[in-house]
Amino acid sequence: MKRALRIVLFGLLALVLTGAVALALVVRIGLAPAKGEWAIERKVGPLTLELGVPTLLRVATSPWLAPRLDGLRLNTRYGPVQLRWVDSAQLLYLRCAPCNAQVAALGSQPLQLDHLQIGLHRDASRLRGTLEAAPPRELAGRLPAADAPLRGQWTGRLSQTALDVDLQMQEAPIARWYAVAAPHLPELQRARISGTLALHAQISQPSGAFKLQPQVAQFNVEGLGTEAMLGARSSCGAPSRLTDQSWLARAVIAAEDQRFFQHPGYDLIELGAALDRNQAKGGIDRGGSTLTQQLAKMLVTGSERSLERKLRELLYAVEMESTLGKARILQLYLDNAPWGRVCGAEAAAQLYFKRSAARLEPAQAVWLASMLHAPGLAAERWSKEGGLDPKRLQWVAEGIRGIPRRQREALLKQVEQAKYPWVADGGDGK
Repeated sequence: MKRALRIVLFGLLALVLTGAVALALVVRIGLAPAKGEWAIERKVGPLTLELGVPTLLRVATSPWLAPRLDGLRLNTRYGPVQLRWVDSAQLLYLRCAPCNAQVAALGSQPLQLDHLQIGLHRDASRLRGTLEAAPPRELAGRLPAADAPLRGQWTGRLSQTALDVDLQMQEAPIARWYAVAAPHLPELQRARISGTLALHAQISQPSGAFKLQPQVAQFNVEGLGTEAMLGARSSCGAPSRLTDQSWLARAVIAAEDQRFFQHPGYDLIELGAALDRNQAKGGIDRGGSTLTQQLAKMLVTGSERSLERKLRELLYAVEMESTLGKARILQLYLDNAPWGRVCGAEAAAQLYFKRSAARLEPAQAVWLASMLHAPGLAAERWSKEGGLDPKRLQWVAEGIRGIPRRQREALLKQVEQAKYPWVADGGDGK
């Protein structure tokens, strides 16, 4: 009897194992990527399966499988995901709640959301759907703008090699965008943020390429106390007292923020150019921050590389444009900017050229302004190689506005021929 029972049990076990292996083989064969197809690897128990993403999407959204996914609950690294099928709209909803959504373009910190919901409908190779992102529920009582989610619609095209998505997020209060992107910023408790933001995004997977087209209206910030900076004194030494017509001020604007006098503290054109440049380079090569944002980083937020720091920086920059004005912002920037071994324009001019900032020659001003892109590295290069990047020097000189053609040509020639010895370690410069 015992022997017979063992035989039955072993037989059942063999049947289960055979079924499991057969199922794994069916999945592996059925969802295996075709030649050249966009593929991902996923571990299923002891097995590592290579899955074709387009095939997986087609199967999951097929009329015979999608309704059967209704009610399915999955535990993912982002949070629990509930699937819901709406037959009347032929939409499959994926709702992650609560959700930690990682967006590579926004940095390493995940977005902490009450929920993230994506609606999906497929018609052959074309897809469409909705997107909804809600800030943490506990914010609703403290931030009026956090009482509703961000909403948008998207369309997509699925091919064997890629998924191209066109996303249109509806106009919403900027304060709500902040509640979704950085709900725990201390500034949100006291800042009065007005204005709206709508966003058009084009995203391609698996390349990760994207384009953003924000539309901002009436963005204003109050309540952060930046008016106190009107009388602020720099810790970098004596102020330079330069006007915006001085050679150094003009060179700095050319180097760091060529639309300084036109933008309201942020520059959407420059941000778009920075995104394009960074994608082409495969990393952070261009920051996109205005002089005002850089000043906010120097005086308030610090230089931590995070989305939250950039969002704090933006709030202060927008308010500073109203409370300080362009002239004071430029003056504070010059008096606090890092220049390698020192900070502040006056200290830099004295250290590197043994003269005041107001008496710098045009080529010397271009030289100092060119350092601001990476002050420490520029100072190191100057000390070791006897000069700075000639391409950047020329680029800065060409960007100086408001000078006649002949004067510009003379400046470019001076910059090309300039050779300034390193004197910061005590040399006399001769």
